[in-house]
Amino acid sequence: MSASAFPAGAAPKVPERHIRMTTDLHPARARTAARIGPVAADPYPWPYDGSVEAARTALICIDWQVDFCGPGGYVDRMGYDLALTRAGLPATAAMLAHAREIGMLVVHTREGHAPDLSDLPANKRWRSKRIGAEIGSAGPAGRILVRGEPGWEIVPEVAPVPGEVLVDKPGKGAFYATNLDLVLRTHGITHIVLTGITTDVCVHTTMREANDRGYECLVLSDCTGATDPGNHDAALHMVTMQGGVFGAVATSTAVIEGTSA
Repeated sequence: MSASAFPAGAAPKVPERHIRMTTDLHPARARTAARIGPVAADPYPWPYDGSVEAARTALICIDWQVDFCGPGGYVDRMGYDLALTRAGLPATAAMLAHAREIGMLVVHTREGHAPDLSDLPANKRWRSKRIGAEIGSAGPAGRILVRGEPGWEIVPEVAPVPGEVLVDKPGKGAFYATNLDLVLRTHGITHIVLTGITTDVCVHTTMREANDRGYECLVLSDCTGATDPGNHDAALHMVTMQGGVFGAVATSTAVIEGTSA
């Protein structure tokens, strides 16, 4: 598994391999004395340990891709309302600016498969074909959920800047078949703030994976979205059960207001 960096917005030729991760292990992050917390959150003020250095906290932006929130992409082809998956973009852009200013590690993820579809499970392909948006088939945004295609790229509103981590994943969770955990631990990350789409699928899966690995997690309700409002609400509610079984829920405004120099 290799690691390299490339300018944001570039469209590099993607090697045909099972998984690829693009990152600079020593990004040019602002080193500040900023701390996050306590943040007004549900069901407890976040983080559990009172506050955390911004440098030990990662903002993970999950799958803000054309395929999930852009015209002609996967979600659009399935017939869902793009306004629902795009709802969290303005707040995420504001949270990104804040994270960059205070020196948080910023991680972007993209779901997609190798051009030869060698890492696409048969049941996943069957399901997508059954609902009229077969993964790998041609569409207005290129081949659906295929690396290197226009639909696989992150939308401009929250595009990465040079030095930020890009994780390319073949599944729903950002830890499966990637070296995300290694990158986080290399940077000394102990706390994670999550944005992205969809709340009930890729965001929730990643949060559960992170929680099992011991990371203290916070999901931002205004920086996430789902193809069904009920699913979005239910996914957030599930986090708050059992005293915060996977972490806590807050807004981006609460995080910004809960940051101190």
